[in-house]
Amino acid sequence: MKEQLFVIGDIHGEYEMLQELLSYWDKETQQLVFIGDLGDRGNASSSCFKRVHQLVKDEDAICITGNHEQILLNFLNKPDEYAANYFLNGGLKTIESFLSETDLSKLQPEQMAKQIQEKAPWLKSFLTNLPNYYEWYAYLFVHAGVNLTKESWLNTSSYDFIWIREPFHNGRNRTGKTIIFGHTPTNLLHGDMKNFQIWEDDNKIGIDGGAVFGGILHGLVFDKNGMIHHYGVQKKNDKEVITKTYQ
Repeated sequence: MKEQLFVIGDIHGEYEMLQELLSYWDKETQQLVFIGDLGDRGNASSSCFKRVHQLVKDEDAICITGNHEQILLNFLNKPDEYAANYFLNGGLKTIESFLSETDLSKLQPEQMAKQIQEKAPWLKSFLTNLPNYYEWYAYLFVHAGVNLTKESWLNTSSYDFIWIREPFHNGRNRTGKTIIFGHTPTNLLHGDMKNFQIWEDDNKIGIDGGAVFGGILHGLVFDKNGMIHHYGVQKKNDKEVITKTYQ
């Protein structure tokens, strides 16, 4: 087990921001963890999926499944049934990025799903096998949260791990864990549409900084005693990203 852990918030296709944040990761001493929602909405979603898949395969990174991984998997499995829902949630950006040389107006959803799997034969297996959570010392990493009304958080449903919001945000954390999660942009948690900083309350840390909405892609470093570094990547303009060190 490595001495430290580096966790990255919801990426949503912001590949340049991801690459910038990864430059602060020390692979020799830090376990890399992604909190889910790698693609959709952002223009470079396919590059984000490819990069994280490579890091999981070659560098033993951990990637927790998010709701956007699930809706992509739904689309790949049953494209005609789930196309409308996937498109509504930013999935066209992912499809366009995987099929960038294809005229999508000439394709039906079934053809889109088939061509994506031909171009990325690893993708469906990768999505299918992502875990719902990751435990490390006194920390619990999940995409959306856990059901705090259960006697044990381990009894949280697969749906709640990737979709839960207010019942987790507002519930009392008796798990004995510090829970790091994404899914809900932190400006909503702060009640301030301009505040994309991490959100902390009751041993819960929200790290979805709304990167794809003009916010921050957060990277937090922990050791067994607490957070020791905090990096945040933002877009300065369409051609440049900048990193701030908060801790």
